[in-house]
Amino acid sequence: MSVHALQAEVLGAGVLGPGLADWRQWQAVVAAPQTWTAAPTVLPAPSLLPPAERRRASRVVKAALEAGTQAVAQAGLVASELPVVFASSGGDGHNCHALCELLAGDDKQISPTRFHNSVHNAASGYWSIAAQAMAPAQVVAAFDGSFAMGLLEALSQVQYAGVPVLLIACDSEYPEPLHSTRPIADVSALALVLGPVGDARATAAGAPATLGRLHLDASAAWGSTPATALPGAWPAGLCALPAQLPPWRGLSLLAALAGAAVGDPTGAEPAARTLHLHVDDGRSLAVRLRVGRPGDEAPGSP
Repeated sequence: MSVHALQAEVLGAGVLGPGLADWRQWQAVVAAPQTWTAAPTVLPAPSLLPPAERRRASRVVKAALEAGTQAVAQAGLVASELPVVFASSGGDGHNCHALCELLAGDDKQISPTRFHNSVHNAASGYWSIAAQAMAPAQVVAAFDGSFAMGLLEALSQVQYAGVPVLLIACDSEYPEPLHSTRPIADVSALALVLGPVGDARATAAGAPATLGRLHLDASAAWGSTPATALPGAWPAGLCALPAQLPPWRGLSLLAALAGAAVGDPTGAEPAARTLHLHVDDGRSLAVRLRVGRPGDEAPGSP
């Protein structure tokens, strides 16, 4: 089966970031964009974690757990049974900063907590503890294309395994001086539960309504058309955030799922390679997600 045929139902969604606490608040913003207010991300306590792990959890882990929990709850599924794909460009920026400070000093003894939070799959480990999950988990990193690559991986798993899959994209900001080089604005996360098209779990009586159906169209995946993040009439601060928060490169997809009329969303720079996703829920919408780096050459059709 070609990549062109990848499709899935969106069974649940979660979002956390500046001025946004959850999917319900995001729906309200989509309905009335001017109600969005710029504010630092508020991280709820990860109540699903045991006390010891809760104390060790970093900002990016807390964001990942919150968005993932939101999406699973909306889908009405059991978190422990879901395969998970984690996507993060850099993981825990604060922990990276602390390790750099430590290694630059005289005392280079790294604490076990610092060390285990330094690995890229730390959020995956915390999720397995919080959800008591034994299902497979993958972790991907592709710089600003991390959300798109995570989505591609999740769609592929749904298509070929025939089971629902949870996607969690998360990243945190770096303190200075790393912030000047990698200016991520704040900690954020975005999550989707994707399920097979026509799956009984998505259509059973009493099951939560799906948010839409995704179709991956790779037939026109190469191009250099500049993309805009969100509708231009929306608040400028909100429109700027997808370029400043790697997980929120997928915010335009959530806007389409919530009913917004979006065109070509995802980043400030031109798209070298893109995933074209059609959201099918009675509207004709296309969402473009960049997967390459600006300047990448197109070797031909994927």
